[in-house]
Amino acid sequence: MATRTSMETARIVVIGAGPAGIAAATKLLAAGFRSVVLLEAENRIGGRIYTIPFADNVVDLGAQWCHGEKKNVIYETLERQKLDLVESTGDVYDSYKCIRSNKEIVEDSVAEPLKAIAFNSIPERQQGLLNYEGSLGAYLTEKYWAEVAALPTKVDPVLAREFLENFKKFESSVEAADHLFEVSGKGHLEYWLCEGELLLNWRDKGFKTFLDILLKSDSSNPCGMLSHRVLLNHRVQNIDWSNPQNIKVKCFNGRVLTADHVICTTSLGVLKEIHSSMFQPALPASKVRAIEGLKLGTVDKFFIEFKDEFWPSDWTGVCFLWLEEDLKVLRNSDLFWLESVFGFYRVSYQPRILQGWIIGPHARHMESLSEEEVRDGISWLFRKFLKFSVPEPQNFLRTQWFSNVNFRGSYTFRSLLTDELRTGAWDLAAPLNTSEGRPLLQFAGESTHNHYYSTVHGAVESGWREAERLMEYYKMVPSHL
Repeated sequence: MATRTSMETARIVVIGAGPAGIAAATKLLAAGFRSVVLLEAENRIGGRIYTIPFADNVVDLGAQWCHGEKKNVIYETLERQKLDLVESTGDVYDSYKCIRSNKEIVEDSVAEPLKAIAFNSIPERQQGLLNYEGSLGAYLTEKYWAEVAALPTKVDPVLAREFLENFKKFESSVEAADHLFEVSGKGHLEYWLCEGELLLNWRDKGFKTFLDILLKSDSSNPCGMLSHRVLLNHRVQNIDWSNPQNIKVKCFNGRVLTADHVICTTSLGVLKEIHSSMFQPALPASKVRAIEGLKLGTVDKFFIEFKDEFWPSDWTGVCFLWLEEDLKVLRNSDLFWLESVFGFYRVSYQPRILQGWIIGPHARHMESLSEEEVRDGISWLFRKFLKFSVPEPQNFLRTQWFSNVNFRGSYTFRSLLTDELRTGAWDLAAPLNTSEGRPLLQFAGESTHNHYYSTVHGAVESGWREAERLMEYYKMVPSHL
């Protein structure tokens, strides 16, 4: 029989102080649990929400937008509290210019129909994917060429191919995939888009604003209601759950905590890397299958600050279309990684900076280079594509999500391997209980959400889900005695 049977005495250790961990812990405390501790490997809270001061105000190194309104718990929380904190980013990622590697700016009359075909294929693909066995890349490629062929005004097929290659990188950044040909087509239907504006920015405050709401925090108390409950620089080495009455959580710094329940919000990338040594006894086969089958990709950002805004006022951004002969030269040079830098765009409330994106293996390689090498590479890219000169940057910043041992990537997607292994987020989310049904090990985080994986609102929902699991258990606890 368990010796700790109430909300007031149950010892709960939450691993990770990202949005899932913070959501779980704050909900548990609000419900009456008293012994809640968070172990955070980084020297800060927030996880893949990482807002920092930069240039004229702040930038988000991780999560940047609130994606959607209806059935989005983040947006609904703001609405419920009557907080006017987000607004549409506008047409930044629609009205960009397409520029070829010979410095030719593609006419809008040519670029816009190609953009429409590419981006309209995303919501319209649903029915066609219902019984589709291939990858999202194969499906979208086939659909793209069919619609290009049907255009009333014929488009140069070479240019159309260059645009498609860029679009595939753009969409891969949305998926966090190395390429679209590893993304499950049919499985993609499991991802739900929240209705409403999909790119809601946080004005000049950053995504950290939402964590402050969850924590009820302010500048004098950044951890808010979790004050004195978050242990920073506590990277978990091992979880020994062999004794259901006394789970032991050991950190790399030597500290050991005991618990009745552990909620693990560790990123999928970390689970992939160390699950075999992290859990004792080992995780069951179904959970290992989910860890191996799901994938956490790499998406990185660049932020470049200039003294003044120098680019044309009507440019919201640029995307790079490579001519085949230029691409061959690039691939045989030390700058090969620039192939996966698909574009640079304006940033809300930051008139003097440009934000760029890079994906996949080239992003992981970029992370291994020095900051000077990366900055010089980006400067070369601008000179290669732009007719006008680009001034020397005042400041440069790049992210390194894969290199960080506490993340090992950006966010999750369902791959063809996921389908082949007949697994998914539901297997990763399933709690490990005693024979009497008492939760011992629970799992939360964006990778554990069936429909909102890769999003902060999915992470928050998963944290609340696991908190509610314990709340329900302790409502029923007399029947377990």
